[in-house]
Amino acid sequence: MADRVLELLKNARTIAVVGLTNDTSRPSYEVSTYLQSRGYRVVPVNPNLSEVLGEKSYPSLSEAAREEQIDIVDVFRRPDAVPEIVEEVLRLGLPALWLQETVVHEAAAEKARQQGVVVVMDKCILKEHRRYGL
Repeated sequence: MADRVLELLKNARTIAVVGLTNDTSRPSYEVSTYLQSRGYRVVPVNPNLSEVLGEKSYPSLSEAAREEQIDIVDVFRRPDAVPEIVEEVLRLGLPALWLQETVVHEAAAEKARQQGVVVVMDKCILKEHRRYGL
């Protein structure tokens, strides 16, 4: 799994962040700011915002995918929201799903894996990026 995580982080260019907020005290904001500073394009997905971190915010993953090439879907939502997100990832044919720390939904993650999606669960993308020294 470590090799797949490293490969994913090295090859990805655009990360859709589901649940990104403009509240600077929230982990989604901190992580997204970090990702931007490391050269990733962050695509906010939050129906309550029009823009975050200088990027257009999309009301749904489906709308974001119409305009953006998404390499990773990074999820900052409660676990009960994950099955619906997985369905969208599968419908859109997106390659990778990253569920942040404490976002755990085994059944939905397994369904995504069985359809060929790379799934990282219960890990912080910022911490993993730093751990690999990227």
